[in-house]
Amino acid sequence: MRRLFSDANYDFIAMRKRAYMGSGIALLLTAVFAIYWQATTGSWLKYGVDFTGGTVMQVEVFKPTSEGQLRAMVEAVFPDGGTEVTKLDDRYLIRTPTSTAADATSNGNTVRAVLTKTFGGETAYKVHSTDNVSAKVGGELAQKALLAILVSFGATLIYLAIRFEWRFGLAAVLATAHDVLLTIGVIVIFRLDVSLESVAAILTVVGYSLNDTVIIFDRIRENMKGKRVMDLKAILNQSINETLPRTILTVTTTLSTLFALFLLGGDIIRTFATIMIVGILLGAYSSIFVASPALLEIERRWPRPVQTTVRKRAPGAVRA
Repeated sequence: MRRLFSDANYDFIAMRKRAYMGSGIALLLTAVFAIYWQATTGSWLKYGVDFTGGTVMQVEVFKPTSEGQLRAMVEAVFPDGGTEVTKLDDRYLIRTPTSTAADATSNGNTVRAVLTKTFGGETAYKVHSTDNVSAKVGGELAQKALLAILVSFGATLIYLAIRFEWRFGLAAVLATAHDVLLTIGVIVIFRLDVSLESVAAILTVVGYSLNDTVIIFDRIRENMKGKRVMDLKAILNQSINETLPRTILTVTTTLSTLFALFLLGGDIIRTFATIMIVGILLGAYSSIFVASPALLEIERRWPRPVQTTVRKRAPGAVRA
């Protein structure tokens, strides 16, 4: 079969200024929405129960109902927000905001009372479990999530500095930081719930973005071998074009799976799938339009020393 984009010869590096402008506008929008949400809601991120603390009840309803009906019932008795209702197989997860164990008991009793009133008795439903997550535990989870992202950056820089060179490592970290910031930007702008699933999605995006960048950087290193005089722009464009078929096929196959999760997975996994879709697209974009141009700028700012070859004299040769 003929390779897809086998004869690609696009000047990606020439487009880098437009890419910088697009990324800058996206970051500016993120800042604007973050300020807006902070001013109107008191928090620039919409934290889920995993981080704010709350009560999670696993309920099975024996009478005909729907996720939307249960959500309307719960929101009616908790008008201040922070409630979630998701379907999990034949059960429903009902999450309500709490800060103390007393609140958890009170919220659990409130939910039971609503279910009893709506469905006509306690025999119409069954509460399988009730768990309480404190706000303190949620704060620790948020700190550890941030630490995990920072550690991944440090490990990446060290790994690429050993495998390639510190210039490659710095460019890869900048591109990955770009992806993380813009992914968080989508979460901020569209007010997606920040939960453990969201953090897992962001960490997965970090891994995908790094993998895509390393593939291109590996080809750049191969194309740089044996060239004493280098046109770095030409080498970068050549390397990106040579790996373009692999990039497109990887993105296409990954997105097909994620769209299936988004459409068929239900609300419980939709946020995860949304963040992953955005992250995969950003990872492919940044490996071409951020990582490679960043490497070019770093090479210009800190050029590598020019290697010279010394010709050895044959044994017994007389110096002229």
